[in-house]
Amino acid sequence: MTVNPDLVGRVFAPTAPYAVGREKVREFARAVFASSPLSLDPAAARAAGFADVVAPPTFAVVIQEATLAQLLAEPDGGIDFSRVVHGEQRFRYSRPIVAGDELTATLAVTSIKTLGGNAMVTAESSILDADGGHVVTATSTLVVRGDS
Repeated sequence: MTVNPDLVGRVFAPTAPYAVGREKVREFARAVFASSPLSLDPAAARAAGFADVVAPPTFAVVIQEATLAQLLAEPDGGIDFSRVVHGEQRFRYSRPIVAGDELTATLAVTSIKTLGGNAMVTAESSILDADGGHVVTATSTLVVRGDS
């Protein structure tokens, strides 16, 4: 099955709110070897003007994952997860993610390109805070390998 080109322009429903917890930020920071005290020490984060610990920049993938799950589960999408390789990841921040944030994400498929029998699906997840303010847009390109 090939990736459905009609996915381009499709916008999925917003995800359920994700409550960013202090320990989740710390665990993620340790997992990615982020050593900034802003990500580990609430006192250091407050001294720098933040309400709580600051998530490393790649933490946004935790929230984005729920949107990508929507895309991968789309019945008419033609995306076989067993053939997916993560091709590229980018982030565009308006402000850092901080413990205590409640974030929702909405995914839009922005492009599908076919190269050498493989499909490259690019999708943007717009992540907003509880007040509707933009926090980060996480852009992923998934490579869906074609049949051999």
